Amino acid sequence: MRLCRFNHQETAVVGFYDDDAVTPIAAAAAAYESATSQSLALSDLDCLVAALPHGRSHDSVATLAGWLNGAGADAAALRVPVEDVELLVPIARPNKLFLLAGNYAKHIEEGGGVAAERAETFPYVFMKPPTTTLTNPGRPIQIPAVSPDHVDWELELAIVIGKHAKGVTESAALDHVAGLTVINDISDRKFRPNPERKERDKDGFFDWLHGKWHDSFCPCGPCVTTLDEIGDPQSLSMQLTVNGSVKQDASSAQMIFPVAAVVEFIASFVTLEPGDIISTGTAAGVGNTTGDYLKAGDRIEASIEKIGVLRTIVE
Repeated sequence: MRLCRFNHQETAVVGFYDDDAVTPIAAAAAAYESATSQSLALSDLDCLVAALPHGRSHDSVATLAGWLNGAGADAAALRVPVEDVELLVPIARPNKLFLLAGNYAKHIEEGGGVAAERAETFPYVFMKPPTTTLTNPGRPIQIPAVSPDHVDWELELAIVIGKHAKGVTESAALDHVAGLTVINDISDRKFRPNPERKERDKDGFFDWLHGKWHDSFCPCGPCVTTLDEIGDPQSLSMQLTVNGSVKQDASSAQMIFPVAAVVEFIASFVTLEPGDIISTGTAAGVGNTTGDYLKAGDRIEASIEKIGVLRTIVE
């Protein structure tokens, strides 16, 4: 299943997602009850996590999805064109938003680095403040006035945790994943707070980190695809365009640390909770390599196979 959140009739609701239409789960559940005389108790579902695998309503949502697939005209009547709704970040307020740096060898190399073998290193993990960086599909990212000239894109495959994970092995890690979504890890490559500062040894690291934290710098969506529909998370094609020009064209197979290994690593010292998001790093093709940075008016399309296209404009 592909599931999303969107504003419909001035209310945030959960629905099934297709590339051109959404279907409100509450409306579909009412139609199901009318057709079958059976209630799925989904009329007040307002949390996507509850609808995902391991969530309290997932079995009912899966039953409803199966019914819709065979409902023909009845299902078609429930569909709302995507352009008539406002898509929202799939997970409204994740407790934690982790991201990886340096998880694709070619991206490391395009930045002048040398990629280590997996056995010789570990995932580099950082965080973004979710309530101020997560940005709805279709909504703009804001060029920061404090540092406007070096804002870059990073297409990433992101994990949505479905059930608590702590101390899990890589072989069992996917059992704790509910689904996958798309993130664009927007980055300010040359943010230098207080340019007149006295330099300290760690300034470069914190400049890099602060450049990840500007408001609006984490578009996410348009949906979450459940892991059972994804199949192998390491075989997904990924592409990002700016104003129609292809900038990144890669595959999740190129990750140094695959999805399961990332979950194992973070869960070795942090308790992962339902709804937590882990973005797994970007591939080669970022603007910083060529000095090609985002500017007001740009339109970004970040797409991942079996999930969808995350569209973002720049202001």
